[in-house]
Amino acid sequence: MLIDFHTHSSASDGDLAPRVLLERAIAAGVTAMAITDHDSIAGYQAVQSSTGSSIQLISGVEMSCVWGATTIHVVGLGFDPQSPVMDSALDALHNARRERSVTIAERLASRQVVGALEGARAVAGESQIGRPHFARWMVSEGYVPDMNTAFKKYLGQGKLGDVKTFWPSLNEVVGAISDAGGLAILAHPLKYSFTRMKLGGLCNAFKDAGGVALEVLNGRQTPADTSQLKQLASHWGLQISAGSDFHREWQYGAELGVDTAIAGTMPAVWEHLL
Repeated sequence: MLIDFHTHSSASDGDLAPRVLLERAIAAGVTAMAITDHDSIAGYQAVQSSTGSSIQLISGVEMSCVWGATTIHVVGLGFDPQSPVMDSALDALHNARRERSVTIAERLASRQVVGALEGARAVAGESQIGRPHFARWMVSEGYVPDMNTAFKKYLGQGKLGDVKTFWPSLNEVVGAISDAGGLAILAHPLKYSFTRMKLGGLCNAFKDAGGVALEVLNGRQTPADTSQLKQLASHWGLQISAGSDFHREWQYGAELGVDTAIAGTMPAVWEHLL
């Protein structure tokens, strides 16, 4: 069975409208999916009332938070989208993104990248504004040749555009997902480039906060990385989750759909959600 519990629509930084993303997943043979836009459930809400669909749609979101000095992403699945707790948490994240975008633009201006705030807002439109929108604007204005360069020089982890101060704590985000009746999943653990010891510390803090699962497959990934993450999940007594992290059609990106056989005998979140 094909599932996908990590996807993005144009409600955040994906290219496809929610309806188009859903139709693409159906065409790929996916039987259950979650639209997990960054700090927004607008994409899910746009298609949640779809009828006559051959796919089961799970409520989803990818929420930003801070643990230590690092921005961490937590995927929430199966929560009540009308929960006041979730509504309040998402409002806070929306405000944080707006404030962060101002700070990012001010920092870029200090490097002679002028007009970034207005430019990024225009690129984002009604989407939740994020660093990819700044990157796309910088490419369009000729400040950088491509988005990878924008992140490598200006917006990536540890660069001047990597603004963390506005995000809530890991405990707050995991707590909001849990209180809304959902499952909290630690997204793409290897992307934080932590040492083994620090990654273990993150897993420990995540579980203590009420987190239930580890994303053991995220997009295109080596079998060795998947094996490492499954061992990590087993060690910390966490379930597993998986997704394509689909944003757009890209030669280096994964297509929609993950085979549930990846779980083997390990407990997986889809056993509770489907």
